Amino acid sequence: MTRRMLVVLVLFCCSLPLSGCVSMGRFEMKEKEAADLTKSLQELQQRHAELTRENTGLKGQVAKLTGELAGMKGERDRLAGEKKGLEESLKSTSDMKNRKIAELSQRVGELEKENAGLKEEIASLRKAKEEEVQKTSKTYEDMLEKMKSEISKGQVTISELKGKLTVNMLNAILFDSGKAEVKPEGLEVLQKVIDILKSVRDKAIRIEGHTDNVQIVGALAGKYPTNWELSAARAINVSRYLQQQGIDPSLLAAVAYGEFKPVAPNDTEEGKARNRRIEINLVPKD
Repeated sequence: MTRRMLVVLVLFCCSLPLSGCVSMGRFEMKEKEAADLTKSLQELQQRHAELTRENTGLKGQVAKLTGELAGMKGERDRLAGEKKGLEESLKSTSDMKNRKIAELSQRVGELEKENAGLKEEIASLRKAKEEEVQKTSKTYEDMLEKMKSEISKGQVTISELKGKLTVNMLNAILFDSGKAEVKPEGLEVLQKVIDILKSVRDKAIRIEGHTDNVQIVGALAGKYPTNWELSAARAINVSRYLQQQGIDPSLLAAVAYGEFKPVAPNDTEEGKARNRRIEINLVPKD
């Protein structure tokens, strides 16, 4: 560039109106305002994302707006003659972001309050669960103490798992072969269970009847056509006896499984004896 051309260019720049410089200053302030708002919006969106994924769509909108602002910076020289329109556009963008920030701030506050309530509810449920486990464990220990004689003879087994207590009694100690009425010796065994069950108020008591897979034949088949009928009659009679001894009938349920829930193979006499049983289950109420 020649010295003459340089002098002309300097004179031309000096002749520009002062208002142009002032306008560029206002434009830069608007740009800074937009950049600050964009940063605030992004930080708020990051916080909000930790609480919920409801507003993931907003991230795309913010990214779009950020891209538009970046494009505006690249076109700054071209828009120099349209300063007024650009200022209005920036103001509109700022207003929109301010509204969005206010909306997200309100939603974040609501979610924080809701989460606090959920945490309190979880703590309460955990405490109730711990108390429930303690009650079940106490009942389990009482059962073991009361029935240690029958347990040692292999006539009764007692188990506890995830809040469910099961007393498994072989039919031989409760019923005579082919009978559904509880024999006197069986009533004595049941009485030990009843003394503990009377204190149960927050559990359902389910009496389950089970048999081996030997089919009923002869005269007995006229009364009990299948093992289902026999197991049902035995479960009902045990339930009725519990009611007669003061157990709340609304807590009782009699269930018949017949031969279809074995605990041992039916190919040995020992396995069949284990499958012929009454189970008393303490389970959570529906």
